[in-house]
Amino acid sequence: MAISKEEFKLISGFLHEHSGILVGEGKEYLVENRLTVLLVQNGCENFRDLYDKLKKDTGPLRNKVIDAMTTNETLWFRDASFATAVTETVIPALIAKAATHPIRIWSAACSTGQEPYSIAMLLHEGVGNMGAKGPPMAKFKIVGTDISPSAIAIAKAARYSQLAISRGMKPEFLEKYFSKTGMVHEVKPEIRAMVEYKQFNLKDDFSQHGQFDFVMCRNVLIYFNEDLKKEIYQKIHRVLAKDGWMAIGASESPRGYTDAFEQVVVKGAALFRPKRT
Repeated sequence: MAISKEEFKLISGFLHEHSGILVGEGKEYLVENRLTVLLVQNGCENFRDLYDKLKKDTGPLRNKVIDAMTTNETLWFRDASFATAVTETVIPALIAKAATHPIRIWSAACSTGQEPYSIAMLLHEGVGNMGAKGPPMAKFKIVGTDISPSAIAIAKAARYSQLAISRGMKPEFLEKYFSKTGMVHEVKPEIRAMVEYKQFNLKDDFSQHGQFDFVMCRNVLIYFNEDLKKEIYQKIHRVLAKDGWMAIGASESPRGYTDAFEQVVVKGAALFRPKRT
């Protein structure tokens, strides 16, 4: 079903208001492709009818629309240089800190769970390599959040198809940390126990999640406008420990939005730390 210019303006405005997602001109086809099924399912004759229902909705339909418009692109151990930097620098630092403090990690746009589980496996490896000298795994907690309810449901289930597994999973980790039933690979309990998932909108208050030692907000700010990017960087800074780490996408930078972070290049990957005053 074709969407008119007026309808596109209304729907895209609603999406930006409630999720921060920018759907610019020229993306009418995207709205049509992703929302036509919901339009029909909800008895709407056109996108204006859908918008009118959205304005009156208190949650369920809004969630379905945002869910349909969310891009859940993710990989295991996404970006080789980043994975190396985390393995060789961030993980050892967090393990050392765990000797005296519980460690909390936040994957702030976790999609279907690949990023949080990847970090959990790297932590498990790092601690395991220390033998009896390593801290208990209970000292580490990873929080995964995403605006998409369906993505969170998949992450919680921790069950992945062969296609999903093929996107970046290391063979040795697949053998060690997954069990296979038919064509489905399921994350083992010791890794699942390290991760807690919640649906969360990055426009909302971050303080409800507490403080973190490592925050990953990778490849999501590119979908937001300048004001919201600035706001999110500031909110991350407030929940990040003074000696913590922030990871964002390779094409992203807090420069121009805040001077609260300093860049640290590790193994070719750019990470950020709160600037020392």
